[in-house]
Amino acid sequence: MSETTAEPSVFEQPLNERLRTFLRLDFLYSQALYHNDKASSWGSRAAMASLIDMLAIATRGDVRSDVLKELERHLAKLNEYQNHPGIDATRLRALMSNLLRLRTDLSAAGPAWLQPLRDSEFLAAIKHRSAIPGGTCEFDLPDYYFWLNQPDAVRMEAFVRWQGLLRPLCDAIAELLWLTRENGRARDEVAKGGMFNVAFDRETPYQLLRITLPAGVALYPEISGSHYRCSMRFLEWQDIDSRPRQTEADVPFVLTCCP
Repeated sequence: MSETTAEPSVFEQPLNERLRTFLRLDFLYSQALYHNDKASSWGSRAAMASLIDMLAIATRGDVRSDVLKELERHLAKLNEYQNHPGIDATRLRALMSNLLRLRTDLSAAGPAWLQPLRDSEFLAAIKHRSAIPGGTCEFDLPDYYFWLNQPDAVRMEAFVRWQGLLRPLCDAIAELLWLTRENGRARDEVAKGGMFNVAFDRETPYQLLRITLPAGVALYPEISGSHYRCSMRFLEWQDIDSRPRQTEADVPFVLTCCP
């Protein structure tokens, strides 16, 4: 019987509000897709909860504009590489072509891209009742309960239609997060006595920190800071009934700073 190789643990910390929003939307979109594929009424409930959370984030500010700006920034950066010696021109063209496609799809959605979701009385009622603990029970939302008891194919088809309105944004965010991580600069570090501080060059603003710990280490980082400086302390995991405490040992880890 073959043994599964344990993977290192990777913890991410966004360093600005824009990336924090991107990470949350990417998380919720992946969660919605997962639950909708379960083809059950409980799966539809969980997928709907993710969709409602995504709408709350997406309607808070002009996320679409932020994503388009980031696509432009990465396109400009990739364009600068075209004349660099040693660059894989085929791969560069593929990356730029994909970003251009994502930009076109998101631009075509238009500024009123969320309007069909905003105008849905069905979704509005679920959103309103979701603010109440247990507020989407059968007796609170009988129409929602009726819909949840429709055949799986009917529910999944409706959800795919709602999800399709968000797809251009979420596909673009997924690509931007991938590029951000790929551009990261990794280095080995040691947190003396479980503490580590890092200051960033103001001329090179970073968007994301990634902390990688070896597999099997019962530690996790608690991170605070901004795009100028960060501090982290490594806590020892006990169990769910015990309060974690900072380790006194030196902790080797890999720090990746992503611009």
